[in-house]
Amino acid sequence: MASLLQPDRVIYLVRGEKKIRAPLSQLYFCRYCSELRSLECVSHEVDSHYCPSCLENMPSAEAKLKKNRCANCFDCPCCMHTLSTRATNIPAPLPDDPTKTAMKKAYYLACGFCRWTSRDVGMADKSVASGGWQEPENPHSQRINKLIEYYQQLAHREKQERDRKKLARRRQCMPLAFSQHTIHVVEKYGLGTRLQRQRPGAPISSLAGLSLKEGEDQKEITIEPAQALDEVEPLPEDCYTRPISLPEVTTLRQRLLQPDFQPAGASQLHPRHKHLLMKRSLRCRKCEHNLSKPEFNPTSIKFKIQLVAVSYIPEVRIMSIPNLRYMKESQVLLTLTNPVENITHVTLAACEEEDPDDINSTAKIIVPTKELVLAGKDAAAEYDELAEPQDFQDDPDVIAFRKSNKIGFFIKVIPQKEEDADVVVSFKIRHDFRNLTAPVRPSEEGAEVPAEAIWLTHHVELSLGPLAP
Repeated sequence: MASLLQPDRVIYLVRGEKKIRAPLSQLYFCRYCSELRSLECVSHEVDSHYCPSCLENMPSAEAKLKKNRCANCFDCPCCMHTLSTRATNIPAPLPDDPTKTAMKKAYYLACGFCRWTSRDVGMADKSVASGGWQEPENPHSQRINKLIEYYQQLAHREKQERDRKKLARRRQCMPLAFSQHTIHVVEKYGLGTRLQRQRPGAPISSLAGLSLKEGEDQKEITIEPAQALDEVEPLPEDCYTRPISLPEVTTLRQRLLQPDFQPAGASQLHPRHKHLLMKRSLRCRKCEHNLSKPEFNPTSIKFKIQLVAVSYIPEVRIMSIPNLRYMKESQVLLTLTNPVENITHVTLAACEEEDPDDINSTAKIIVPTKELVLAGKDAAAEYDELAEPQDFQDDPDVIAFRKSNKIGFFIKVIPQKEEDADVVVSFKIRHDFRNLTAPVRPSEEGAEVPAEAIWLTHHVELSLGPLAP
């Protein structure tokens, strides 16, 4: 099929905060809002952090302390593949008799892809396989840490100032229970301990919001401004005459992956701790229900919740395209697949002339006027050759074939623009949807009432390729 490996040929319109057109395989469906959702229309939440190499799971607070890097796994500084620990035997002098030597195991890091080893940069071997490795120290780390502390203190002050302004506006509406006299009485008789939710020893006045002096007793952090140098270190004399060996010069990517050192030569490349990956959840911004939630275990690729659109919305695909010619009618074969287990009724309609969603069409389209009925999805029917097919009394001029929960149908296309660009057609697809997750309401007779069907409408665009010469 033309759209199987080229999903951008068939796109659906998502009417969220902004209109987005994307393939159905990249969209989600909110069962509570009954609307399509794209990655731009959802809230992204971090569930957990884990190392992609050793699959160690860690909470967000610990990952933040470790700067989102794994303490045990390393990346090759040359090709960015994962480094492995290799063992070798080296001669070492005996402690009793230094004149004699014995074989001793030593461990070093090696890349199985580019053959880089930690010995290439002079890193000492280790006597044990586990534990930390020698890491170069950044000469500017003290200055950077001091700048971080200074700006954290600055951000804390700005937050206090914003909170103070908010409380100043609310002070006129503050109840009598939070007046200065009441606060004094509560503190005097020790009644504030039940009300306090902040650090021990904090006054009840801070609970009322009248005093926001929590961090003001901290030590004042001052930084020295950077000084511009009048004289810079001169270039070496052989800078322009020394021959350049390209294997010894680092690439731009290798330098940017180590911004704290930015090594200029390959002899200065050191292994870097592996970046952590994360599992994230997606939440609908309108109803705040989860659309996607993975399992917590890093070794599992399953989802607790995964409301992808291809599991709920009928999927349109392009099966065959004839030679398209300017102002001539052509017949295109499309397929329509029903992803749900109950029978779905689908109607197609061409876009109106002044439709605000129809902005990319370059051809006129004629769609079937009859209602298309799709059989429910049945996984066992694909392997049951003796199952009797259902009789839907299809019109052969509209339905080309029917197989299980998929049908092939014809549309007619008349290109309206004689251009080199692809021919694009748009139409509306309307189908019924039953939310099977909604609570079942019993009827007066005691029988369960099935979920009511609602009708959903989607805007679909097809890219049929260029005109025939």
